[in-house]
Amino acid sequence: MISIDIPGFNKLELTHLVSDYNGTLAVDGQLLPGVADLLNALAPVIKIHVITADTFELARSQLAGLPVELTIVPVESQAKTKLQFVNELGADTVVAIGNGRNDRKMLKAAAVGIALIQREGGSAQSIAKADVVCTSVVDALELLLNPKRLTATLRS
Repeated sequence: MISIDIPGFNKLELTHLVSDYNGTLAVDGQLLPGVADLLNALAPVIKIHVITADTFELARSQLAGLPVELTIVPVESQAKTKLQFVNELGADTVVAIGNGRNDRKMLKAAAVGIALIQREGGSAQSIAKADVVCTSVVDALELLLNPKRLTATLRS
Protein backbone atom coordinates (compact mmCIF):
# COMPACT_ATOMS: atom_id res chain seq x y z
CA MET A 1 0.00 0.00 0.00
CA ILE A 2 1.08 3.56 -0.67
CA SER A 3 0.05 5.74 2.25
CA ILE A 4 0.42 9.50 2.00
CA ASP A 5 -1.27 12.47 3.66
CA ILE A 6 -1.34 15.43 1.29
CA PRO A 7 -2.22 18.70 3.04
CA GLY A 8 -5.27 20.35 1.50
CA PHE A 9 -5.87 17.36 -0.79
CA ASN A 10 -6.48 14.04 0.96
CA LYS A 11 -5.09 11.25 3.09
CA LEU A 12 -4.45 8.46 0.60
CA GLU A 13 -4.30 4.71 1.18
CA LEU A 14 -3.64 3.48 -2.36
CA THR A 15 -3.83 -0.27 -2.89
CA HIS A 16 -4.58 -0.43 -6.64
CA LEU A 17 -2.99 1.04 -9.74
CA VAL A 18 -5.31 0.94 -12.75
CA SER A 19 -3.67 1.80 -16.05
CA ASP A 20 -4.72 2.04 -19.64
CA TYR A 21 -2.35 0.27 -22.05
CA ASN A 22 -2.09 1.92 -25.49
CA GLY A 23 -0.93 5.52 -25.29
CA THR A 24 -0.13 5.00 -21.62
CA LEU A 25 2.16 2.03 -20.99
CA ALA A 26 2.70 1.40 -24.69
CA VAL A 27 2.85 3.14 -28.05
CA ASP A 28 1.58 1.27 -31.11
CA GLY A 29 1.13 -1.77 -28.86
CA GLN A 30 4.80 -1.88 -27.79
CA LEU A 31 5.63 -1.46 -24.10
CA LEU A 32 7.61 1.73 -23.58
CA PRO A 33 11.23 1.56 -22.32
CA GLY A 34 11.53 1.51 -18.54
CA VAL A 35 7.92 0.50 -17.91
CA ALA A 36 8.61 -3.18 -17.14
CA ASP A 37 11.23 -2.30 -14.53
CA LEU A 38 8.92 0.22 -12.87
CA LEU A 39 5.98 -2.20 -12.79
CA ASN A 40 8.25 -4.77 -11.14
CA ALA A 41 9.38 -2.16 -8.60
CA LEU A 42 5.79 -1.11 -7.81
CA ALA A 43 4.30 -4.60 -7.53
CA PRO A 44 5.39 -5.21 -3.92
CA VAL A 45 3.51 -2.11 -2.73
CA ILE A 46 0.44 -1.83 -4.98
CA LYS A 47 -1.68 -4.24 -7.04
CA ILE A 48 -1.35 -3.38 -10.72
CA HIS A 49 -4.27 -3.67 -13.14
CA VAL A 50 -4.11 -2.95 -16.87
CA ILE A 51 -7.45 -2.42 -18.59
CA THR A 52 -7.53 -2.05 -22.36
CA ALA A 53 -9.42 -2.77 -25.57
CA ASP A 54 -6.00 -3.90 -26.86
CA THR A 55 -6.20 -2.13 -30.20
CA PHE A 56 -2.96 -3.69 -31.47
CA GLU A 57 -3.59 -7.10 -29.84
CA LEU A 58 -0.15 -7.06 -28.22
CA ALA A 59 -0.95 -6.34 -24.56
CA ARG A 60 -0.97 -10.00 -23.47
CA SER A 61 2.41 -10.79 -25.04
CA GLN A 62 4.02 -7.46 -24.04
CA LEU A 63 2.91 -7.81 -20.41
CA ALA A 64 3.72 -11.54 -20.14
CA GLY A 65 5.74 -12.28 -17.04
CA LEU A 66 5.04 -8.90 -15.45
CA PRO A 67 3.17 -8.60 -12.13
CA VAL A 68 -0.03 -7.18 -13.61
CA GLU A 69 -3.62 -8.29 -13.91
CA LEU A 70 -4.69 -7.73 -17.53
CA THR A 71 -8.33 -7.08 -18.39
CA ILE A 72 -9.25 -6.82 -22.07
CA VAL A 73 -12.58 -5.08 -22.61
CA PRO A 74 -14.81 -4.58 -25.65
CA VAL A 75 -14.33 -1.43 -27.71
CA GLU A 76 -17.88 -0.30 -26.94
CA SER A 77 -18.51 1.74 -23.78
CA GLN A 78 -14.88 1.71 -22.64
CA ALA A 79 -15.22 4.84 -20.50
CA LYS A 80 -18.15 3.33 -18.61
CA THR A 81 -16.41 -0.06 -18.29
CA LYS A 82 -13.21 1.49 -16.92
CA LEU A 83 -15.19 3.60 -14.45
CA GLN A 84 -17.08 0.52 -13.26
CA PHE A 85 -13.77 -1.36 -12.87
CA VAL A 86 -12.33 1.42 -10.67
CA ASN A 87 -15.51 1.64 -8.61
CA GLU A 88 -15.57 -2.12 -8.02
CA LEU A 89 -12.01 -1.95 -6.65
CA GLY A 90 -12.99 0.97 -4.40
CA ALA A 91 -12.21 4.26 -6.13
CA ASP A 92 -10.78 5.80 -2.97
CA THR A 93 -7.99 3.17 -3.02
CA VAL A 94 -7.12 3.60 -6.71
CA VAL A 95 -4.56 5.64 -8.58
CA ALA A 96 -5.47 5.63 -12.28
CA ILE A 97 -3.28 6.47 -15.25
CA GLY A 98 -4.48 7.09 -18.80
CA ASN A 99 -4.31 9.34 -21.81
CA GLY A 100 -7.41 8.73 -23.89
CA ARG A 101 -10.90 10.17 -23.83
CA ASN A 102 -12.09 6.73 -22.69
CA ASP A 103 -10.02 7.21 -19.51
CA ARG A 104 -11.68 10.46 -18.38
CA LYS A 105 -14.28 8.88 -16.09
CA MET A 106 -11.85 6.58 -14.27
CA LEU A 107 -9.36 9.44 -13.84
CA LYS A 108 -12.03 11.59 -12.22
CA ALA A 109 -13.32 8.79 -9.95
CA ALA A 110 -9.93 7.56 -8.71
CA ALA A 111 -8.38 8.88 -5.51
CA VAL A 112 -5.61 10.16 -7.77
CA GLY A 113 -6.01 10.45 -11.54
CA ILE A 114 -2.88 10.91 -13.63
CA ALA A 115 -3.35 11.95 -17.26
CA LEU A 116 -0.55 11.52 -19.76
CA ILE A 117 0.44 13.47 -22.83
CA GLN A 118 2.89 11.26 -24.71
CA ARG A 119 3.40 10.42 -28.40
CA GLU A 120 -0.29 9.52 -28.90
CA GLY A 121 -1.27 12.79 -27.24
CA GLY A 122 -3.71 13.21 -24.41
CA SER A 123 -7.44 13.83 -24.46
CA ALA A 124 -8.34 17.33 -23.27
CA GLN A 125 -11.29 15.84 -21.40
CA SER A 126 -9.05 13.38 -19.55
CA ILE A 127 -6.55 16.10 -18.73
CA ALA A 128 -9.37 18.23 -17.30
CA LYS A 129 -10.58 15.35 -15.07
CA ALA A 130 -7.12 14.35 -13.77
CA ASP A 131 -5.39 15.49 -10.59
CA VAL A 132 -1.91 15.35 -12.15
CA VAL A 133 -0.64 15.58 -15.73
CA CYS A 134 2.67 14.00 -16.80
CA THR A 135 4.47 13.91 -20.13
CA SER A 136 5.96 10.47 -19.51
CA VAL A 137 4.59 7.25 -18.04
CA VAL A 138 7.99 6.76 -16.44
CA ASP A 139 7.50 10.03 -14.56
CA ALA A 140 3.95 9.01 -13.60
CA LEU A 141 5.03 5.62 -12.24
CA GLU A 142 7.97 7.20 -10.41
CA LEU A 143 5.49 9.48 -8.58
CA LEU A 144 4.22 6.32 -6.89
CA LEU A 145 7.71 5.19 -5.94
CA ASN A 146 8.47 8.69 -4.59
CA PRO A 147 5.14 9.81 -3.06
CA LYS A 148 6.55 13.10 -1.74
CA ARG A 149 6.51 14.19 -5.38
CA LEU A 150 2.73 13.81 -5.27
CA THR A 151 2.65 15.91 -2.12
CA ALA A 152 4.65 18.65 -3.84
CA THR A 153 2.24 18.66 -6.78
CA LEU A 154 -1.12 18.25 -5.01
CA ARG A 155 -0.84 20.12 -1.71
CA SER A 156 -2.65 23.40 -1.33
